[in-house]
Amino acid sequence: MTAGVHDRRADEPDVLGRWLRGRAPLPLLGAALLVFALDVARVLAGARTGIDNAVVVRAARTLLDGGSPYADKRFLYLPGAAFAAVPQTLLSDRVLFWAVPIATAVLGLVGVVAALRVFGVRADSRLAAVMVAGLGLFEPFHGLVYLGNWTVLSAIAFPVTLLLARRGRWCAAAVVTGAAVALKPMLVPVLLLFVLARRWRALAWAAGVPAAVSLAAAAAVPRPGRFLTRTLPFILHGQDAYARPFDASWSTVLPRLGVPQPLAFALAAAAALTVLALARVRWRAGGDEAVRLVECASLLMLAAFLVSRPSFQHYMLVVLPSLVASSVVRGTAVRSVWFWLPLLPELAAVRWPYLDNARRHAFRDIVMISGVAAAIAVRAWRDRARPGQDVTVSGHVYSFRSDLEARKRADRSGTG
Repeated sequence: MTAGVHDRRADEPDVLGRWLRGRAPLPLLGAALLVFALDVARVLAGARTGIDNAVVVRAARTLLDGGSPYADKRFLYLPGAAFAAVPQTLLSDRVLFWAVPIATAVLGLVGVVAALRVFGVRADSRLAAVMVAGLGLFEPFHGLVYLGNWTVLSAIAFPVTLLLARRGRWCAAAVVTGAAVALKPMLVPVLLLFVLARRWRALAWAAGVPAAVSLAAAAAVPRPGRFLTRTLPFILHGQDAYARPFDASWSTVLPRLGVPQPLAFALAAAAALTVLALARVRWRAGGDEAVRLVECASLLMLAAFLVSRPSFQHYMLVVLPSLVASSVVRGTAVRSVWFWLPLLPELAAVRWPYLDNARRHAFRDIVMISGVAAAIAVRAWRDRARPGQDVTVSGHVYSFRSDLEARKRADRSGTG
């Protein structure tokens, strides 16, 4: 009976999904872009912009002057990033002050469009308008644009990887992931997606591209060993007192609430391992291929956000656009109110007593990261493979329903 009810619900028209996919009226699109542009203008009105990008540009200038980019402890990227920033050295600081926030915002829009394409949603749809306006009201996006942080490149590479994987182009998806890792190793957890899919050749590409780029760049960088002896320990220790108040990982926030550091790390590791296990459960559950790719890859990234040091609020822009785009499909985690509640504290118009201070918003950020991870993880557990559900594993579809019916027929006939 449960399977029958499930089938009838699946046959019902998805009114919400069809409405979200529909073309948005021009006034709605214009209003969404206006909200988006006003947030960018608010960033440009500040005294300092693009300060994270400035670190990479400064490293590139040091490299051109014959020095090591790792002389600056704030340069936390692989050596290929210094070469990627060389074109920016041709521009003056004044030009970069205006250009970097605008370029970051435009790249954020590219990531939204790529996320929509994973589900075949057009760029002028109602959902697109909602997402663009949402970015303008979302504090992590404001911070990303203000900083000019290179996380925006991962926010593009993540949905492009999933789009290519959905189309069966796993090696191309791996190259995109590898290229993003070569610039900033944020998408390393996505390599586990290729493991779950048993795409070993693609996994070799995903690991080989950043390795080749980094080795080639390291050969041309003075004193590249500083990355291992100085930069990597600096990252693993959660950077320093300047960055620590903005870190939203469990192992940093919990000690600020009085939890002993060893216990905080143990709790963070346990939470991350649980989310990783549920990512595997979500993969095995099958279902709509686009939804499975997005939710599984998002769980892999969220597991890293829970335990890694540091874990900043704008990291969530890597996974959120693709997750929100999945709202066009019935039964996704995004259609639960529990997905949206952790995001409410991050609305720019909402002011929270005591937590509104820039050095205290990590307490809100940990709610966002943990809440979104919990919402997707719980849905993955509830929707795990069970009788009456088809499961796709490595391209093969297994029907538990047909197996159950075959057993019943065998019992009635008195055979095997």
